[in-house]
Amino acid sequence: MNNYQKLFKQEIASLKGRPSLLLHVCCGPCSVYPLKLLSRYFKITIYYANSNIYPYEEYTKRLNELERYRKMLNSDIEIVIGSYDSDYQKYLSPFKDQKEGLDRCALCYMLRMKEAFAYADKNAYDYITTVMTISNHKNADYINYIGTKLSEVYKHTRFLYANLKKDGGIDKNRQLNAKLDLYHQNYCGCIYSKHLAKQI
Repeated sequence: MNNYQKLFKQEIASLKGRPSLLLHVCCGPCSVYPLKLLSRYFKITIYYANSNIYPYEEYTKRLNELERYRKMLNSDIEIVIGSYDSDYQKYLSPFKDQKEGLDRCALCYMLRMKEAFAYADKNAYDYITTVMTISNHKNADYINYIGTKLSEVYKHTRFLYANLKKDGGIDKNRQLNAKLDLYHQNYCGCIYSKHLAKQI
């Protein structure tokens, strides 16, 4: 198993200048520490590709909070918003009865990352990565594996390996969030995770 945080540090150490990075972001709270960290090294564009979020009103609420946090940073970071696929839940429905963290989630990571990769490749970004590895509820090894496989298809943009929860990243993210008044959702995004959250 790869040490993705070690690979991240090696890549950062090798950078020349301030390359462009397309950063897939799922919500405001997950982006707080990653944006602070990555903006030291990259010119970032946020890509909001999250058709998994159900219902659409929740999708919009999370996007608005992300935009609010971006304004707090007072930076030149741009947000690109992918189109919302109202039929997205049907792709996940074969795995609707699974608990969190299994095939449904893996498919969801892949679909959203594929959309972001396609955009990065088409628009000639130097790097791409996702903030999803900051979450304690998401498998960073599998997310990085997906990045590896997508790199074999979209070859013009380099995948930035990372496990952003490492080196105290998850604690830094929590501490920074504690100082902000951002909306924190109580489920991951899809209709099935929403139903699971109601059962807990």
